[in-house]
Amino acid sequence: MPDPVARDTAEMESAFSHPAVAPDASRAYGDHPDQVVDFYAPRDGRESAPLVVVLHGGAWRAPYDRRHVTPFADFLARRGLAVANVEYRRGRALPQQGGAGPVAGRWPETFDDVAAALDALPALAAEALPRADVRRTVLTGHSAGGQLALWAAARHVLPPGSPWRLSSPPPLRGVVALAPIADFARAAELAVCGGAVHQLLGEDFKERYAHTDPAALLPTGIATAVVQGREDIVVPHTVAESFVAAAARAGETVGLTLLEDAGHFPLIDPAADACAVVAEEIAQLAW
Repeated sequence: MPDPVARDTAEMESAFSHPAVAPDASRAYGDHPDQVVDFYAPRDGRESAPLVVVLHGGAWRAPYDRRHVTPFADFLARRGLAVANVEYRRGRALPQQGGAGPVAGRWPETFDDVAAALDALPALAAEALPRADVRRTVLTGHSAGGQLALWAAARHVLPPGSPWRLSSPPPLRGVVALAPIADFARAAELAVCGGAVHQLLGEDFKERYAHTDPAALLPTGIATAVVQGREDIVVPHTVAESFVAAAARAGETVGLTLLEDAGHFPLIDPAADACAVVAEEIAQLAW
């Protein structure tokens, strides 16, 4: 049996080995440098294609930005999909990099940005990528980005008074969450990503669960699928399973695909078989 840490390291190195792929267009949704969306046109030249919105992972931490998922965005575009790769404000630099303040995420800016980006996307796509059919929009996100994708699809069930609450469900075909940090209580028990959940939410984390935890924002009525590597040691599969169980208790069915012999990073690695499975899950909702 391969050493789990060695496997994870090799998978991460493979996923991060691909050159960044420049977008076809970019548009700002705010004044901050991180408030930007990159657009990728379908590579097969079709005139109209579903829009896949990608929210990158990286434990909501500043050193990890959208560039590491640009090969994944290009992979989806080469399968005939229009893609919007969203950037958002994340935590400060790591202490050893001279950073100060929260390491993972920014409260409330991370959530402000994701909500603002999704609200602005129809107009931005119409201008930057008219071939994107926003009536066929699928959200996807990896790791921390999976949490944000699930959260963005659940804004209509946020507690009353939440600044991000929508009056009706967002117009989505569905969500495909990839190894998501989808149950904050379970993730905190496991100290996922070095305790990133509590770093994201701050000292008031228990009160903020109700506004941010996908497992607490159910049912949504939005078609939802989770893809997870069984060998994942970054966000263990028990986190996804806990979310799926919470959905079932709320009367909602969430699809769960557990991939054997795969860890955390193959889901966004165009060179990995797991990435093709992810693309198929997205296509099933998009088309």
